[in-house]
Order: sequence, then structure tokens, then C-alpha cells
Amino acid sequence: MQFLDFEKPIENLYDQLAKLKENGEKSGVDVSATVAEYEAKIASTRQELYGNLTAWQRVQLSRHPDRPYTLAYIEKMCTNFVELHGDRNVKDDKAMVGGFADLDGETVMFIGQQKGVNTKMRQLRNFGMANPEGYRKALRLMRLAERFNKPIVTLIDTPGAYPGLEAEERGQAEAIARNLFEMFKLRVPVICIIIGEGASGGALGIGIGDRVLMLENSWYTVISPENCSTILWRSWNFKEKAAEELKLTSDYMAQFGLVDGVIREPLGGAHVNQDEMADILKKRIKQELAELRKIDADTRIQQRIDKFSNMGFFEEH
Repeated sequence: MQFLDFEKPIENLYDQLAKLKENGEKSGVDVSATVAEYEAKIASTRQELYGNLTAWQRVQLSRHPDRPYTLAYIEKMCTNFVELHGDRNVKDDKAMVGGFADLDGETVMFIGQQKGVNTKMRQLRNFGMANPEGYRKALRLMRLAERFNKPIVTLIDTPGAYPGLEAEERGQAEAIARNLFEMFKLRVPVICIIIGEGASGGALGIGIGDRVLMLENSWYTVISPENCSTILWRSWNFKEKAAEELKLTSDYMAQFGLVDGVIREPLGGAHVNQDEMADILKKRIKQELAELRKIDADTRIQQRIDKFSNMGFFEEH
């Protein structure tokens, strides 16, 4: 297991537990009682640590290297996943994945960013930062799902749309804006779930839906804490303060009405028990789809438009 900075107390206990088990095996002494004590202490320490996480600690959890990404969730929740490739214009963007899958007997179009599970794959996936062709591929798949009257589920996990010169030359802003425009008009149910990082237009490009949900230890805002710190204080050293001030955590997003709900994670984060997390997510998706199917398409579209139009608040003077 890999541990974050604030998880040092848990890491120390795991190290001590490993040494205890090793010594017990070598000496042949029964250490089961002591092992049980250590496991109980690990559980209580974890409960204490995760009972009061800061915004920055949740950002760290959203980036945990063991945290499941889009393809991991699809593999654990679905069967018969058929990945579809290309935007029919430039190329296939590996940072954006999607295709039809069987979710307990129902065909669903899954679309999401994929970061990569090791250094080589992260480079291939461009660290989950999609180019314009990625968003155009996503829109192509959404239209395909609409043609066959299949619901759409998007899994959002990106530090932002790719900001490179070539992305701007190929129309990054237009591609994202086009997705926003078209997603409002989709006649099939659309569920958007932020499973990790939800940064700026990169997240919003596949984030317009009838239901927008967040995992407990994900974040959603216009800019990353590091970049916010750089702009305001000319240094990354204030990223923790920036994270607090941005109010980017799931609880704040639900409080502000920017998302429709928060999906709780296993204690310690989604990476601690990926199977349990996938099961929780699957149940929530099925529940939301069942509710959305009861609403006719025209009403769903109008509710979608009204929801996003009413976001935000201001005072007139």
C-alpha cells in the first residue's frame, strides 16, 4: 500500500504489524491476540484521521495513485464493455475513453477520462488531460447512445483539458463549448459522476447531466489549488489555503447546489476497497437511472436546462 503524508500514523502501525507477524512466524509464537490489537488500533486511527479531513487532504486523496480510474470502475461494474475509438476527424484521444457496456442487463454508454496506472500509461493517456479530439469523441459517442436510446454515464477525473498549443490550434475551447451546448439537448438520461479531480472546463466538457454526483473524496472547481496559489501568491506554498478558500470539496458543492448528491466512499478512500466502491457506485447509478426513466425526454431536458440556469447566486444593489 502507498500512504499519503497525513497517513503517516497509519503507515507506522502497518510497519509494526508487519514486523510482529514476521517475528511470530520466525519464532513460532502465537501473536494473534497482539495482531488483533494492532488491527483495532489501525481501524480507530483511520477513523480519527478520516473523520476530519481538510480540503487539501481530500485533494490528495483524489489523486492517490491507487485510486480507481474510469476503466477500473467499468471493469468492476459492467460486463461486455466494447470500447469505441476516434473522433472521425483527427485521431483517437487516449485520455478520453468510452463505449457501450452491460450494466446488469441494461446497455449503457460509459464515457470518462483515464489517467493511466503507471508512468508509461500516464504518458500515453496524457495524465487524463483530453485534447479537442477527446471531447469530440465523447460527443460522437453521446450522439450514438442517443440514436439507440441508451442512457449515458460520464465518469469525470481530470486535472483539466490539455492546455498545449496544438490543443488550442485544433479548437479546445470550441470543442468543450460544443459539448456543453449539445449535452443540454440529449434526449436520453445523462448521469455525470466526479470520481477524482474535476477541474475547470476539462471536467465540465462531459459534466452536463440530469444528475451530477461526486464521490466523497473528489473535488470540483474552476482551478486547481496549486494554480490558484500561483496566481494569488506567486507560489505553490499556499495550496492548502487555496484549497480551503476555493470550497472545492463534495460537501460544499452539494451545499451550493452545484451537484445533486455525494456518494460516500469506504473509510480511507475509494482505493482502500475498490470492489466495495464500485458496488456502491453501481447501486447509485441504477437507482438514478430508474428514477430518470420515469420522466419523459422533453421534461428531462427542460429540468436539465433549468437546473444549470439557476446555479450561482448574487445580490443586486
